Amino acid sequence: MTTAAPALTPTTRALAWCLHLLVIGLLALAAGRAVADGRPHAGWIVAASAVCALVYAVGPALPRVRRSRQAAALWLAAVGACWLVLLALSPDAVWVAFPLYFLQLHLLPRRAGPVAVAVTAAAAVAGFAAHQHSLTPAVVIGPALGAAVAVAVVRGYQALYRESEQRRRLIEELTATRADLAAAQHTAGVLAERDRLAREIHDTLAQGLSSIQLLLRAAERALPQAPRSAAGYVDQARQAAVDNLAEARRFVAALVPPTLEGTTLADALDRLCATTSARHRLTARFHLAGDPAPLATAHEVALLRIAQSALANTVHHAGATTADVTLTHLGDHVALDVVDDGRGFDPARLPAPDPGSGGFGLAAMRARADALGGTLTIESASGHGTALAVRLPLTQPEARP
Repeated sequence: MTTAAPALTPTTRALAWCLHLLVIGLLALAAGRAVADGRPHAGWIVAASAVCALVYAVGPALPRVRRSRQAAALWLAAVGACWLVLLALSPDAVWVAFPLYFLQLHLLPRRAGPVAVAVTAAAAVAGFAAHQHSLTPAVVIGPALGAAVAVAVVRGYQALYRESEQRRRLIEELTATRADLAAAQHTAGVLAERDRLAREIHDTLAQGLSSIQLLLRAAERALPQAPRSAAGYVDQARQAAVDNLAEARRFVAALVPPTLEGTTLADALDRLCATTSARHRLTARFHLAGDPAPLATAHEVALLRIAQSALANTVHHAGATTADVTLTHLGDHVALDVVDDGRGFDPARLPAPDPGSGGFGLAAMRARADALGGTLTIESASGHGTALAVRLPLTQPEARP
């Protein structure tokens, strides 16, 4: 069975080098002490140490040892055989068992590793006891304690590694989730902005173009019998085009409506009524009630757009002769009422908004009120005119998208 080797981090690479140096150092210690003490078979001990070091050095140089359990087992068997020969010649070889424990636990399967460690510890105890010509507790405790420490350290390291991998996967999932959430928020923002743009275009550019169309039709009907009246209609259409162009430019620049620049909402509504009365066969009157108070730009824009859309609906659909626009300051609320004497309609039978026919009016007005935490109500009946009422709180925790 083959397994992919995990990528070495600086820490694991440093630990691997420490293990390699420990093995080579212990083999050199066994050879050096044999020569220094003039032990019998010193030459054989040096040769066995050198062969064991060479066989050990082959493993880290072969990538297959890190990738294949079978290759790792064969390499460990070769190292173990060389070590057993050295152990038979020198008691100092018993210390080499300690780094072998770590190699066996790291390279062999989870169940085979402890078995190999136990066999190596038993071999170390037997070899050391043979050199000491006695089996004492100290002879057993040394290799056994080293094996227990190695198992505990490796198992702890493996547990930490698994925990680290779980955290890494969790971070990756969290990153992917955040990316999905950002994409969803971006999509929601695009849809909300598209809806806002639809309302703005309907309440500004579309209404202005409709007014120009009505004025040009009136001029066409007046020609050629009443050229002065036709010229007046054309002049009003030109002025409406100028105003609409200003709205378009300011709309692109994402600023407040030009009708609110340097003035109050009440003045803007008063001018709106006067302009509507001058351009259409409708007498629009403005009324101000309560103590005027400064309003947030969002409130002023929403109320002005609702009033524009309501008067446009009155001109195009109601057949009314008069319309009254009332702005009322109620302390913690501001109210806008638009009442006309037109033909009226049944609010329960309103058609769904149809962008193709320009039917964004009432839906757009209601969306503007909802976005600021307010309400919009409509009262109407066939032949009894229409009353539209908007209530906006002056303070709300957060405007809804």
